[in-house]
Amino acid sequence: MALTKKPVTGMKDILPKEMQIRDYVMNQIKETYRGFGFSSIETPCVEHIANLTSKQGGDNEKLIFKILKRGEKLNLENAQSESDLVDSGLRYDLTVPLCRYYSNNAAQLPSPFKALQMGSVWRADRPQKGRFRQFVQCDIDILGDPTNLAEIELILATTTLLGKIGFKNYRIRINDRGILKAMASYCGFPEESYDQVFIILDKMDKIGRDGVSAELIEAGYPAEHVEKYLALFDTVAHDAAGVRKLGAALQSVMPESVSENLATIMDSVEAVAVSQFDIYFDPTLVRGMSYYTGTIFEIEVEGFPGSVGGGGRYDKMIGKFTGTETPACGFSIGFERIITIMMDEAFTVPGEKEKKAYLIEKGVDSQVLSAVIREAMEERAKGVQVLVSQMNKNKKFQKEQLQKEGYMEFKEFYRGALKK
Repeated sequence: MALTKKPVTGMKDILPKEMQIRDYVMNQIKETYRGFGFSSIETPCVEHIANLTSKQGGDNEKLIFKILKRGEKLNLENAQSESDLVDSGLRYDLTVPLCRYYSNNAAQLPSPFKALQMGSVWRADRPQKGRFRQFVQCDIDILGDPTNLAEIELILATTTLLGKIGFKNYRIRINDRGILKAMASYCGFPEESYDQVFIILDKMDKIGRDGVSAELIEAGYPAEHVEKYLALFDTVAHDAAGVRKLGAALQSVMPESVSENLATIMDSVEAVAVSQFDIYFDPTLVRGMSYYTGTIFEIEVEGFPGSVGGGGRYDKMIGKFTGTETPACGFSIGFERIITIMMDEAFTVPGEKEKKAYLIEKGVDSQVLSAVIREAMEERAKGVQVLVSQMNKNKKFQKEQLQKEGYMEFKEFYRGALKK
């Protein structure tokens, strides 16, 4: 029986053309974020199952690729529950591993600590365009800074990076969990209902205002509370002034500092940003992760469904490991979705090195072969990318394939003479 040549569902092989763009974007990420003072770190792809199932990851906890115990620890005959079989799993994001990493190494790290982390994560999700079961995440996080300088730096670093790789006229949607809760409280929803209310509210862009209203009423909430709640959204302006105005309306249930903090972030980013984008206050923005405690944000690109990045403040998560709360805020770009958009737009890596292909006829003697390789080495020393390969029988097709990889200059070496 022949082996299966296709990748496992939800995972993919990456061809050279895409890999070239991925490498370029990764290099831009490292260069840009390091310019903002972020330091590269790495965490294991395997995490303790207790960390992954600590109710910090929202619905992602339902999508964990779990790993069986090994050797003598795996006792199938006497196992009575999953915990008898499983002790670890593949990470579903980079935030939980980062918090464990910081908790374990904080004494050796500066404060605040600005971390850059890129790596694969795994989710047993339903595959679709731009969404895979194995995919790369790229996170920047600032740990130990309780001020809104963290949010400002994260947004500026991310938007600077996006500008460098050709994105413009996109939108950063921004909100604060404090505002979300205050709006619900102001309209009469009890605190224990917030999670359910926000889950329904998060569907606003899919089912619209009427759909959200119907679902909230169907869930048992009084129609007058629902109408007051949705009417409040109708009155909101989406700039910093709108945030301050909403804060004034909510002053009976929310400290003014919450809205002022968010408005200051928006004002500061708009004043100094070097990329072309719109920062947009969206009071319907929820984000599903339960660990967010304050500011939340997402990147929205016109024509692409869903967000292509997001993040926020999660001040209580590190305390789950250490017992002491540590301020934390992060921003993740959707690396795979960004690559998908760039591939769809036929992005070309700028400033590519000159690429030459040396094709050698089969059967040349050792002197000719050595001369060809010597010439190739001299060209490589000058920064030229040189491919040395044996000439195929179908030379025309061989060249066409190489041209797709960016090789535009060819030199052919034959047993008797050199041709260009």
